[in-house]
Amino acid sequence: MRRNLLSVLERYHLIMMSAVLLFIIFVSICVGRFQISPVEVLKIIASKFFSLETGATVMMEQVVWEVRLPRIIAGMIVGGGLAISGASFQGLFRNPLVSPDILGVSAGAGFGAALALLLNFTGITVAVFAFGCGLIAVSLVYGITRLHKSTPTLIFVLSGIIVSAFFTSLISLTKYIADPYDKLPAIVFWLMGSISAVTYKMIWITMPLIVIASAVLLLLRWRLNVLSLGDREARSLGINIRKLRLIVVVCTTIITAAAVCLGGTIGWIGLVTPHLGRIMVGPNHSRLLPVSFLLGASFLLIIDNIARTLTATEIPLGILTGIVGAPFFTYLILRHKVKWL
Repeated sequence: MRRNLLSVLERYHLIMMSAVLLFIIFVSICVGRFQISPVEVLKIIASKFFSLETGATVMMEQVVWEVRLPRIIAGMIVGGGLAISGASFQGLFRNPLVSPDILGVSAGAGFGAALALLLNFTGITVAVFAFGCGLIAVSLVYGITRLHKSTPTLIFVLSGIIVSAFFTSLISLTKYIADPYDKLPAIVFWLMGSISAVTYKMIWITMPLIVIASAVLLLLRWRLNVLSLGDREARSLGINIRKLRLIVVVCTTIITAAAVCLGGTIGWIGLVTPHLGRIMVGPNHSRLLPVSFLLGASFLLIIDNIARTLTATEIPLGILTGIVGAPFFTYLILRHKVKWL
């Protein structure tokens, strides 16, 4: 009886969050500096599947299909990817303060993008540099960890802090030598986070990486529950801890690096949304991971809508996620007794 009730509640939360996400997607298509009414949006979307006369101008259709839809897709996969990575990391390290950038992925990817911009590269090349340097950063973390055979979880975190500080220094060096009138503003704006320049080509390259890695994490969700009990208990239940930890780290690294390629360094999503998910569905990763993905996608779409409509110029996403995330995280700590693990 109790198991059936939990199953019903799990489906309820997933259906509710999916409906909320669909509503936010529709609103995101409508709002912006170029306003399009909901009826016109429905007609434009329906015209792709049925032979309908929409009455919409060419500009309206271009805004929907070429401007807003790519950044909506990017916002969904970036926000959802960072959220599911944060939830997985918090379960892996049994620490509620862990975020996807704990192993230096964001710092490494940020340096890669800054270096590419410094060398006058643009577009997909910047994303390739960012993704490659993100993988290099985590490889360094894993290499340092392998040299130390005791307390691997603690060494993982400490190694991530070291590598992150190293690549952050390289980012500072890149900004110091960059042209202050041309390259420096581009580097700074990219590092603050934005999905305004996302193209379908970038999405089709990075989305499969995020989707496949997220699917692997979903398949491992019950093992994360066992790992949350402690290394000794996990070993007694037949879990290969080293192999599991490596798979989770690789998947979360791929997701985070691909997300940084699309949107730059966007903080707080991977830290805050898993806690909100725990308030809704509890610490069970079977429910927490999918709900966190939906929450992260919804949260970033809302932030992006605010970023492109609040002022005359677009506000970088990293600024808004920090302004909203920090007070909200404080509220969660002070007002809710959250079962972290």
